Amino acid sequence: MSDKTPPQFTHLDSSGRARMVDVGHKPDTERVAVAKGRIVMQPATLQAIREGGIEKGDVLAVAQIAGILGAKKTHELIPMCHPLLLSHIGLTFDLIPHEHAIEITATVKTTGKTGVEMEALTAVSVAALTIYDMAKAIDRGMRIQDVRLVRKTGGKSGDIVLEPEVEPDRKAVEEERD
Repeated sequence: MSDKTPPQFTHLDSSGRARMVDVGHKPDTERVAVAKGRIVMQPATLQAIREGGIEKGDVLAVAQIAGILGAKKTHELIPMCHPLLLSHIGLTFDLIPHEHAIEITATVKTTGKTGVEMEALTAVSVAALTIYDMAKAIDRGMRIQDVRLVRKTGGKSGDIVLEPEVEPDRKAVEEERD
């Protein structure tokens, strides 16, 4: 493909119909994707989450499990995603008091023929939705914002860094599940 040829959608056939991309010919490579997003809320809501004062339970623990499950089930939710054997799913929750927000970061890894960007994005989205669900009784004005891919490695396109890593001043909760 020359530099002047516009990129083509890989999920459309020559007739414009949706199709799943055949990745059978691709070599297995290690692939990692990192996605982020945030949920903004009232200061009292953030304090209640931090102090364990939400009636439904430990919000961040439940959101972490939900995010992991979301990554595992991405292929069931997004029609053209391949089912993947994921080797790592990690989530962190950074409480940012001065912004009344929780920043969610998901890191997903596999060794395979296709990337894990969608799995990382789904993990962040499901974790944010879970926080909303668990805290909506005290704050219906929460906003889920800025869900995005920040980095991916592996595969034909190589490494892509969309945001440099910055270590915020934060309280993090991290757990790995195999």
